[in-house]
Amino acid sequence: MRAASAKCDVPYAATLLLAVIGISTSVQPVSAAGCMFAAQGEGRVADVIDVRTLRLSDGNEIRLAGIESIVSSSKPNDLAALIAGRDVILYGENDMPDRYGRQPAFVFADPAEPSLQVQLLAQGAALASGTISDTACAAELSAAEGSARRLKRGIWTQTNAIKNAESPGDILADVGRFVLVEGRVLSVRQAGTVTYLNFGRRWTQDFAVTISRRMMTAFETAGITLKSLERRHIRVRGWVEKRGGPRIEALAVGQIEVVGDN
Repeated sequence: MRAASAKCDVPYAATLLLAVIGISTSVQPVSAAGCMFAAQGEGRVADVIDVRTLRLSDGNEIRLAGIESIVSSSKPNDLAALIAGRDVILYGENDMPDRYGRQPAFVFADPAEPSLQVQLLAQGAALASGTISDTACAAELSAAEGSARRLKRGIWTQTNAIKNAESPGDILADVGRFVLVEGRVLSVRQAGTVTYLNFGRRWTQDFAVTISRRMMTAFETAGITLKSLERRHIRVRGWVEKRGGPRIEALAVGQIEVVGDN
């Protein structure tokens, strides 16, 4: 089932903190805006495990790269309706499995159509992960999610689809889940090897985004000075942790998006 290797797959993007996506065949782009991917295999879908995981008839499990499921509303049927029983082609940077033995890939039933990732995002059945680093790639995912948000499809019919950074209790209710949080950065502070984007004055209780020193080069390469985010209105996506108050660790530049000025 495995095949050649080529280029692309990692963090996603946004407004000031750009990083975006697209998809393609091994030598021809699948979409005009997409980035270049190598074909990594093909097969027939035998089972849909969840909204971003499928099993092929040869037993290989495929994980849709660049998106995350929505715990409250993502259903296997969302993916099954698009792909059940169909032949698919896989594209990506390489075919190395993750630690659970699943192959991350961008998946197409028809190279002339958008990837499954883009289709799910456009339905409001998934969220962009913010972990696709190629800027040409992240754009397509971002645009698909944005379209669903504007048209109020899927998760975007819910009034709390994006959490308020000023409501730490509401965010803590989603510990261990992938969420979007929006609010104004009150201060940017460094403590040891970690930089904190604080959204409240009660540092041990209010919501904060953490960025480790090892991520600084990535932000600098993207032209982002973390201090410049102070007083800016941003949207952050990631997994909620409880460290006193709710925290999201930014492991990719694309997890942070500036959505408004002062």
